[in-house]
Amino acid sequence: MSEGTHAVDASVVDIERVRWWMGEAGLGDGPFEDVSVLGGGTQNVLLRLRRNGREYVLRRPPPHKRPDSDRTIEREAAVLGALAGSAVPHPGLIAVCQDPSVIGAAFYLMEPVAGRNPCGPLPPGLSDDPGWQRVLGLSIVDGLIALSEVRPSEVGLADLGKPRGWLERQVSRWRGQLVGYGRAEHYEPGSLGSVDDIAHWLDTYRPADHGTGLIHGDFHLANMLVDDEGTLAAIVDWELSTQGDPLLDLGHLLATWPGEDNPAGVDLAVPLPWLPTVDELLAHYARRTTRGLADIHWFRVLACYRLAIILEGTYVRSMSGQAARETGIAAHERARALLDAARGLLRRGEN
Repeated sequence: MSEGTHAVDASVVDIERVRWWMGEAGLGDGPFEDVSVLGGGTQNVLLRLRRNGREYVLRRPPPHKRPDSDRTIEREAAVLGALAGSAVPHPGLIAVCQDPSVIGAAFYLMEPVAGRNPCGPLPPGLSDDPGWQRVLGLSIVDGLIALSEVRPSEVGLADLGKPRGWLERQVSRWRGQLVGYGRAEHYEPGSLGSVDDIAHWLDTYRPADHGTGLIHGDFHLANMLVDDEGTLAAIVDWELSTQGDPLLDLGHLLATWPGEDNPAGVDLAVPLPWLPTVDELLAHYARRTTRGLADIHWFRVLACYRLAIILEGTYVRSMSGQAARETGIAAHERARALLDAARGLLRRGEN
């Protein structure tokens, strides 16, 4: 590898094994001109590779794999492949390796995206541009609508997840996961507090099942890449994608939308005071789709409940050294904020 290559721990990604596999997969031969670790999610490993003038992004599970990590990576790759040619902004899939013996885990290669994470550092020309921030917010809603219009059965994803009974399962499924954390070593059961009041409300006011579609499952600002015009370039981190009600993704976006009145909002490196408000996002969604929004309050509460329990899982893993301690603590605090936000929504008395 050239002088510009950044050192990568071979126990996480053996670059020589990747080079060999790419040759076997018909992706060319020769050394990498550059390898660099990318930021992004707090769990999975992302590398940017360059060989023969072409760039690739490699994604694999975290060093401390979970039992379903390889299957999750394969599912992500299947979804990205199925989205090819759709109106959904996404990284293009290049190839997937399902053989964990190559580098110790399944992985896939995707096309790099020309865009930036709006939650990260921004140049002054963007961070102080009201127009850019407004376009950003509305473009993300447009991407969400495009995703909601994908029919899984028509793109080879009919077997993704368990769509039958999805809505009815949500409360018990995530409550069961929280209970399961109590069996983990070093974790104090009840650390997150009771969620019974939220679960009871969700069960009581559960809306009618209007069918399922392809959902991202973790749809928030930090999982977006946008260009310098503010247009959504790609939705990333598809590890929670499945078939479910598309209003869950909208609920996630609203539940985590940054703002002074939302302690559960995603963290921003620089303030973005001109982002559209939650009401403006909803109005834009309503103008662009025929999907009814009468139940969106319920889905916002579900999003808070579900995401809080998912984040608590990161805290649980951090207690046993399977995730960084500071990452786990931050996830735990965000989980508590999400449950507080859910209770705030309940107090508003809307259903």
